Formats: sequence, C-alpha cells, structure tokens
Amino acid sequence: MQKKLPFLQILAIGLMLFSMFLGAGNVIFAPMVGQQAGGNVWTAMGGFLITGVGLVLLAIIALTRGGGTVERLAGRVGPRFAVIFSVLLFLTLGPIYVIPRTTSVVYEIAINPHVHSKENASLYLFIFSTIFIVLTILLSWNTTKFVDRLGKIITPVFSILLITLIAKSLITPMGKIGEPQEEYLSGVFIKGFTEGYYTMDVLAAFVFGGIFIKSISSLGIQSEKEVSRVFIQAGMITMIGLVALQLSMAWIGASSVDSIGLKENGGEILAQGSKVLFGQGGVYMIGAVIFLTGITTNVACLASVSEYFERIIPSVSYKKWLIPFSLVGLIITNFGLNKILTLASPILLLLYPIAIALIVLIFTNNLFGGYKSVYVATITGVGFVAILDALKEANIAPEAINQVFGFIPLFTNGAGWIVTGLIGFLLGLIIAKVLKEPADLIQIASQKRPDHECEEHVEHLPIK
Repeated sequence: MQKKLPFLQILAIGLMLFSMFLGAGNVIFAPMVGQQAGGNVWTAMGGFLITGVGLVLLAIIALTRGGGTVERLAGRVGPRFAVIFSVLLFLTLGPIYVIPRTTSVVYEIAINPHVHSKENASLYLFIFSTIFIVLTILLSWNTTKFVDRLGKIITPVFSILLITLIAKSLITPMGKIGEPQEEYLSGVFIKGFTEGYYTMDVLAAFVFGGIFIKSISSLGIQSEKEVSRVFIQAGMITMIGLVALQLSMAWIGASSVDSIGLKENGGEILAQGSKVLFGQGGVYMIGAVIFLTGITTNVACLASVSEYFERIIPSVSYKKWLIPFSLVGLIITNFGLNKILTLASPILLLLYPIAIALIVLIFTNNLFGGYKSVYVATITGVGFVAILDALKEANIAPEAINQVFGFIPLFTNGAGWIVTGLIGFLLGLIIAKVLKEPADLIQIASQKRPDHECEEHVEHLPIK
C-alpha cells in the first residue's frame, strides 16, 4: 500500500514550495504589468498567472514524470538537445539573468532610495554589487543549513510585510487605476502571458526540482503516481498563495500612477509605493527584507549552477566554478536593472516556449506513445519560432522577420510557436507511425525514484 501523508505534512510541503518561489526578483513584474495595463490589468494578469504561476506546478510534476532531472526530461528529445537546453537553463538561472536581476532589484529597493546624488549612481551600484556578490560567494563556499534556516525566517517576515503593504494599499489606495499604455491596448492577454516569463518560476522549477523530489522521498513516498498526487495537493496551497501575491502586486502597480507616476521597473514601484503608504519607515522595512531575501536567492542560484557544471565537467570543482560565474553576474549587474531585463528578454523568449512544450509533451506522453519523432518535431516547430521571437526581441531585423513569417497565426503577438508546435506534433506522429517507432511509455504507477537522483548538495539550497 502507498503511504498517505496527513494534511499537516502536505500543508508544510505547500508552504515550502511557496517559500521557494517567494523571492526578491519575482515580485517586481506584476506591479509593472499593473502600471502599464491600467484598466486592462485583470485581463493581462489572466495571461500572466498562466505562465508565472499555473505552469510552475505542472513543471514540477512533469519533472517527476520525466525522470527527476531536467537533463532526463529534455533527453527525450535527444542527448545533444538535453545538454544545450540544460546549459542555457542553468546559465540563465545563474550568472546571465537571475543573479544580476536579484542584485539589481536589491539595490533598486534597498539602496537607491537613499542615494541623493544620482551623478554617482553607477559608482554606488558597483560598490554595492561587489559587496553583495562577495557575500554571495562566501555563503555559497560551503553550503550549510545556515542560509536555509535564514530563509525560513525571512519568508514569514517577508510575507507579513507584503500582507501589511497590500492591506494598506487596499484600505488607503494610492489612487485610481490608470489608463492602459500603448502596449496594452490590444493583445492584452497574450502580452500578460509573455510577461509571466520574466518571473522565471517555471524554469526555476526545473532547476530546483530535486529539492521538491527529495523532500517527498524523505517522507517515504516513492512512486511517481504518489509523488504527483502529493504535489497536486500541496501545489494547490502554493498556487493560492502565488495567485494572491501576484494579483495584489498588480493592484499596487495599477493604483500607484496618481501618486508616483509611471516607472521604468517594478523595483521602483515597490520602493516608492512603500514610501507613499508608510512614509520613510516603509522604505527601510521593505529594503531590509528585500536585501535578506535577495541574498538567499543569489546563494541558491549560484550554488545550483556551480553544482550542475561540476556534475557535467568533474575536472573543475564546485568552488572553482563559483568565482567565474560570480564575476559574470557582477559585470551584468552593473548594466542596471532596466538593461538586464532588456538583455534577458531574448533568452527567455527562447527558453520558455520550449519549456512549456516539454511540459505538455510529458503530460501527454502516453497518449501519443512517447514517440521520439513527436518530441523532436514538436520542439523543432516550437524552437524555430522561439528563435525568431528572440531575434526580434534583440532588435535583429524585426520588420523583415514579421514580413516573412507574419502569416503564422499569433506570430506578431509572440505566441506563433503554439501553432508551429502543433504542426510539428502532427508531423512527428505521422513519421513515427510510418517508421513504426517503438513506444516509450511512462509507467507512472510502478516507477520509483532512484536513490541517487537528488544531488548531495541540493538539500541545502534555499528559496528562489
């Protein structure tokens, strides 16, 4: 008989999942959507919640079904694809995007409001980011439970602060919901859908999936089916928390324009919004908590990417990977938050559609027989348009690309990959039938977790 977990344990797992996705970086995007979407905010947030929240749980379950690691899941397409996708994924979750983003968000909220001389802003950012990255290296050098315990303290404090901020914004709103900006006058739902990419939570679920799996296995749950069942139950708790959080952040952004005007990023919205709602004390409170939350996020990401590269290149140790990745993160941080978000857009527009396609394929695997041709053709179709979207976002011949490929439905809205992915799926199915490929079904009920599946270090990784 399968072991059944009591509700309190499932609740604890749900809160653990929530804490992992409640980080300094992923609370800055919904406020920006709120400001920009204005009166269309709730339509935009409908799309945002799909990619920023809903797919997170599906990604975790897909990971348990697909073998326990992102390499095994992506390996259903092919070994070379698995390596390329995993490397890009870990680099994005580490030095290319999340570490610079987190460091910049902490500076924007905790330090920048107290900087009176904007002429030396670049110097202040460099000094702060250097200290912050060095602290990240020191805490990552020996992964101990100190940061994990710190995270367990920070998350409740951060949650209480956000609840207080949200409650104050509802009781005494900063203003009325503003008018939609140009980008949110049409295609609002799809725009919100793509904005949800920037939370990185779906990709983070792939990277931090080992933590979830190990936490369940340590409670005596072994089969794929039971792990998925527990995650669905615990995940509903996580989903409720994340949905409430992101909708509240969107409300703060949407109602803030009258008081603080339009801002360039969500960090500014939260920092200045806190000041309007609570005075100077609000700036200090949110700055302190964002600082502490940011350091745990950075340690988690730096440790994860260093451990991954140690695994694929054993000749270079974990500690030797920490330094170059930290230096890359430091350099990118000093481009500033707005530039980081702009630079990261092409990468996210490439990785997110592929990640979503992999999730869908894993969940439907047994319906189409798990044929390799279906995986290859679907990812090819999705990846082709995702590359085009990334090139457009990088401002590489956007007009020419739109003219040539604009006939693809939803292409101009950034969702053309859905159509080409479906076409690839059907072509792959036909090829598999013609070639009489062997089926590769996922045996959910009987499949058990290998003991070696989760890495030794992963239990010490804190929240994202």
